[in-house]
Amino acid sequence: MIPDYWPRAKRALARRDPVLGAIIRANPRFTLARRGDPFFTLARSIVGQQISVKAAQSVWERLAEKAVLMTPEGIAMIDSAGLRSCGLSERKAGYLHALAQCFQDGSLHVERWPEWQDEAVIEDLIQVRGIGRWTAEMFLIFHLLRPNVLPLGDLGLQNAIRLHYGNGRALSAKRIRVLAANWAPWCSVATWFLWRSLDPIPVEY
Repeated sequence: MIPDYWPRAKRALARRDPVLGAIIRANPRFTLARRGDPFFTLARSIVGQQISVKAAQSVWERLAEKAVLMTPEGIAMIDSAGLRSCGLSERKAGYLHALAQCFQDGSLHVERWPEWQDEAVIEDLIQVRGIGRWTAEMFLIFHLLRPNVLPLGDLGLQNAIRLHYGNGRALSAKRIRVLAANWAPWCSVATWFLWRSLDPIPVEY
């Protein structure tokens, strides 16, 4: 599912920001699209925490081979040793089990997320061990397709901003917020294209 706002957001960002305009024109083929259900997206985000895209893909493929189904029940059936054999750390194995438990016991308000504001969804998600603000923001962008998420803690976004707007120097969170004010209400789209300026192949969550 491609967001219906995507073409409108691209046009607006290209008009407002020449840097983004050039990046958008250089990456015409790829678009943000939802893949998988909420559990799938969150599990994949946990796997990808603090490792390279290539490493995360390798671990995910091994996990997908081991799991009967990529569902809370399927992950719960694999013990910690089995998860670690896929390349997950002991900590991440615990995070996946915690996520599966929250989906199974109903402690997450999954059915209500589409109706909630971004911050309310984040607050619900970060109660899960292993899910911090960055993972919740990735979920907002990649699964709920929210248009105006600015993941300030994302290293890829920080690196792209340093490259394109900072003359090689890192910008503070305050300065990034000032810069991003020109992107609203399409900060998710701006972020996605800034990621593309570093790696043209989209990450799939």
